[in-house]
Amino acid sequence: MKKILDLQAPVMSLQSVLEDLLVATSDGLLHLIHWEGMTNGRKAINLSTVPFSVDLQSSRVGSFLGFADVHIKDMEYCATLDGFAVVFNDGKVGFITPVSSRFTAEQLHGVWPQDVIDGTCVAVNNKYRLMAFGCASGSVQVYTIDNTTGAMLLSHKLELTAKQYPVIRFPGTGITNSCELYCGCWELNPGPLEEQPVLLTTSNQEQVLLQGEDRLYLNCGEASQTQNPKSSLAHTDHMPSREKSPFADGGLESQGLSTLLGHRHWHVVQISSTYLESNWPIRFSAIDELGQNIAVAGKFGFAHYSLLTKKWKLFGNITQEQNMIVTGGLAWWNDFMVLACYNLSDRQEELRIYLRTSNLDNAFAHVTKAPAETLLLSVFRDMVVVFRADCSICLYSIERKSDGLLIIKSFGDVYVVAVKKQGRTCADCLNLSSCVIGGGKGVCKILAEINPRYFFTIYNSNTTASVQVLQEVSMSRYIPHPFLVVSVTLTSVSTENGITLKMPQQARDAESIMLNLAGQLIMMQRDRSGPQIREKDSNPNQRKLLPFCPPVVLAQSVENVWTTCRANKQKRHLLEALWLSCGGAGMKVWLPLFPRDHRKPHSFLSQRIMLPFHINIYPLAVLFEDALVLGAVNDTLLYDSLYTRNSAREQLEVLFPFCVVERTSQIYLHHILRQLLVRNLGEQALLLAQSCSALPYFPHVLELMLHEVLEEEATSREPIPDPLLPTVAKFITEFPLFLQTVVHCARKTEYALWNYLFAAVGNPKDLFEECLMAQDLDTAASYLIILQNMEVPAVSRQHATLLFNTALEQGKWDLCRHMIRFLKAIGSGESETPPSTPTTQEPSSSGGFEFFRNRSISLSQSAENVPPGKFSLQKTLSMPSGPSGKRWSKDSDCAENMYIDMMLWRHARRLLEDVRLKDLGCFAAQLGFELISWLCKERTRAARVDNFVVALKRLHKDFLWPLPIIPASSISSPFKNGKCRTGDECSIGSATDLTESSSMVDGDWTMVDENFSTLSLTQSELEHISMELASKGPHKSQVQLRYLLHIFMEAGCLDWCVVISLILRESSVVSQILSIAQSSEMDGEMLQNIKTGLHAVDRWASTDCPGYKPFLNIIKPQLQKLSEITEEQVQPDTFQPITVGKTPEQTSPRAEESRGSSSRASISQSETGSNSVVSRNEEDTTQADEEEPFQDGAYDCSVS
Repeated sequence: MKKILDLQAPVMSLQSVLEDLLVATSDGLLHLIHWEGMTNGRKAINLSTVPFSVDLQSSRVGSFLGFADVHIKDMEYCATLDGFAVVFNDGKVGFITPVSSRFTAEQLHGVWPQDVIDGTCVAVNNKYRLMAFGCASGSVQVYTIDNTTGAMLLSHKLELTAKQYPVIRFPGTGITNSCELYCGCWELNPGPLEEQPVLLTTSNQEQVLLQGEDRLYLNCGEASQTQNPKSSLAHTDHMPSREKSPFADGGLESQGLSTLLGHRHWHVVQISSTYLESNWPIRFSAIDELGQNIAVAGKFGFAHYSLLTKKWKLFGNITQEQNMIVTGGLAWWNDFMVLACYNLSDRQEELRIYLRTSNLDNAFAHVTKAPAETLLLSVFRDMVVVFRADCSICLYSIERKSDGLLIIKSFGDVYVVAVKKQGRTCADCLNLSSCVIGGGKGVCKILAEINPRYFFTIYNSNTTASVQVLQEVSMSRYIPHPFLVVSVTLTSVSTENGITLKMPQQARDAESIMLNLAGQLIMMQRDRSGPQIREKDSNPNQRKLLPFCPPVVLAQSVENVWTTCRANKQKRHLLEALWLSCGGAGMKVWLPLFPRDHRKPHSFLSQRIMLPFHINIYPLAVLFEDALVLGAVNDTLLYDSLYTRNSAREQLEVLFPFCVVERTSQIYLHHILRQLLVRNLGEQALLLAQSCSALPYFPHVLELMLHEVLEEEATSREPIPDPLLPTVAKFITEFPLFLQTVVHCARKTEYALWNYLFAAVGNPKDLFEECLMAQDLDTAASYLIILQNMEVPAVSRQHATLLFNTALEQGKWDLCRHMIRFLKAIGSGESETPPSTPTTQEPSSSGGFEFFRNRSISLSQSAENVPPGKFSLQKTLSMPSGPSGKRWSKDSDCAENMYIDMMLWRHARRLLEDVRLKDLGCFAAQLGFELISWLCKERTRAARVDNFVVALKRLHKDFLWPLPIIPASSISSPFKNGKCRTGDECSIGSATDLTESSSMVDGDWTMVDENFSTLSLTQSELEHISMELASKGPHKSQVQLRYLLHIFMEAGCLDWCVVISLILRESSVVSQILSIAQSSEMDGEMLQNIKTGLHAVDRWASTDCPGYKPFLNIIKPQLQKLSEITEEQVQPDTFQPITVGKTPEQTSPRAEESRGSSSRASISQSETGSNSVVSRNEEDTTQADEEEPFQDGAYDCSVS
């Protein structure tokens, strides 16, 4: 100012009003002063003479302030409302506006809300025409002006409570600067991100880009981090607009789950310091569709950055950069950067297009002059939409353009060819089979002339893009001030879907302008009421676009809008919807409604519906196909690291939260499904849910919907005449995840609400039985917890028994252990503390025996082949103890333990009768079943082999053990018919692994010729040994069979020992049986059974499996001696033809029941492996994997 003015009172507040300065003093006067210090003869305005009322219509008859000491404490000028938001010294607030252009006491009128009496400060948001008044209580009340009456309407109220900031201690006194805390950054973006100095960029609908002072925070998924920059450059010049990057790994269609739900931190891109030196601050930023390139614009010029090469590209000519100012923003179109700028040297508004791959220079730019300043810019498909300062909207078409210079590379040779034909070049053709230049004959003439045999890569060295004005729309009738327009975009959303439109292409070309005017979302769609022009009859270059209908207001308080032009028939609801962020009001979706089977709907039915829903994060982007909202959430921390609480005076900043903003995501689908069910649109809800059923978190969506409805209705104090829970329950039954959804919801809900839940979804006993029928044992176990709390112990025991038996059959050992503890808890009265339901299942018998969890075993194995710490030669094996570390027999006096033992015995008997020895071994190892003692009891009943041939075949199949074969050369070799004991003994040694200690000192190879040596083996002998090695099974199966051999030997089940020895070809076992048979305690019936079984195996081997004949010839002397023993022990009448079986007194009802179920037992092929030849070197290299059963301890269980 040129001179000093004496206003004769302290200045309380001052504001700039165009060319004047408005000053409020403590004496209650308003002074309007020119910037040159002149009052121009205008007198000061006394506030006591300004009328105030609740609205402008009654302001002339309103009351005056009437107090001599009333003055303005704080005020802010709002240009878009053309008035002042004021706070008086007595705590009242109001809004003063002139009713004419003259600023005098007679022309000023004021309105105020009557419920605010503790105002302290004020801030305004010109973009959204909002006034925020801070109160002494710590809250902020936000008001707007009613366009009709001029009254102050409460928009919303902001409060800092313990719910948002649980770690903050609020002071007892008022917060005088609360308004600045909330409203300081409103000019950037209103919402929860006010605490961070960042700006949300909405140039891309599915990429999150936050603009900071000197860096960018972005979330562009994993695509941009995993792409190869070298490969993308080769396809840059001829990549269509909708073509995805070949390295995007799905791109935007469906990002990885780890990207959507994890990675809570931001990718930070530091803006080039060279550009920031002369162009700070950054005013605009944009990211392309694939999330690979970013562009920023500051004070002058612009720069862009590639996430693939990690490099910035700046103007080479600094004069060109300093000669342009980006005014209306920038956007990406394919590989082109579109921006609206002001040319300082020519003083002209322009629309420019730069190619990303070319040098950043005006020589490679396409420039179009604009008649007025551009305020906003966006890109839709192949169209550019701009909003200008004259309140007009202009639509441009943008297309790729080439100047005919082609560079054709072929294996290092470079050819430069100039081509022009009807404005098209080879760079426009992606498919040479339909080349225009080649006349449609499939071969390009230019390429054919160079060399038809080579494959050529085409690069266009001078590719640009051109724009052409399509249509201009004036909006001056509807927009009071151009600054009020927040965003403008062109979308494919319309009030009609593709079914009701007259022509199919109209659904594809349906274009509507979405304009956000100070929070009001206005839509203008094409007017299709007139005559339609067929697409084939219209010239694309001279196409006249349809006019727009009058605007329609869709929603209020809108901050951001998301939509997409992609098409997906499976997810039409999500892709054709319009998604809105409405600040404190949550989110809204304008959802299309489609009839079933594409029937034409009735004209009176609405084809879209606006559904509101709340989310717990601030939305930044919408992933349409993934049904997710990407957003930000702030974590609050105590700001107490720089001070001590014992100080006399605490600093003010320690009373406020310190917020850390993190990226996160939230599922919204359950909100939409619930809203549709409330509105009796279940058919639409079902179509939407079925389209999203393949999402990995869809079960969680159903669970969230059921849980929220249950909590709301079950805890309601008011009666609900039309409850939603039964409808939701029936809706969930349409999906196969119904049983899991219900039980997971119940487990996460209070017990008091279970009755209400199961009254709607069904009886838990019925649901439990459905789980058993569906073989879903994990879910059935969860229902068992429900039954334990809702039913008497007898019911829980009954259902637990059913589940236990089913888990035993399916080999769910982890669940079996839980069920054993559960049954013991019921019997001991500990039902009030149910065991937890297993969340993961251990591998079934396919993982092999885990016998050696607390021990190891050695069967003719040397200590050097076993890792140290896992072997002990002196430890003897008695009865195996399972992982539980308990023996059920020691608590046999307890009825509950006896009940469990009976179920275990019955299952073991069923496994033996079905010849499932591998499952029996897994069962005993996993559950600690005392197998030896039980086999001693069942030696003459379930543990008896009824059919040796069937048992032998089943063991070969279960243990993946190949049947022995005889090589063709052995017919004329010394190994034939067992005449040379050398070959036969070699076969026995191969069954015990030649690398182990089963050698000639074991006593089996006593008849080996003394001239036998590996150095003198003939070709036929080597072939025979290789065939014997090929007849071996996996090493793990060999260890398991040897363990079972020892178990049956210790239990006295000699017939099973003979069967296993046949597979392993252990002649020593037969010798042991003979030595046992000579004792008087040996059962004659068992010896007779062994003799009969071996004869049956011999007959089977003679006809079906001659590979067993050499070994049977070896044990023929032992078999003859066995026959002599049986003839001495058995009476003559025993040799009469009898039926092999059990006597009535040996058969129990439980055994009969088990035999009856043997026909239903399934054959389990558990081990995966191959029957290919395994060499010694391969076995040695894989020994670490083969020794998996050896764990923690050792045993010596030699049977020789």
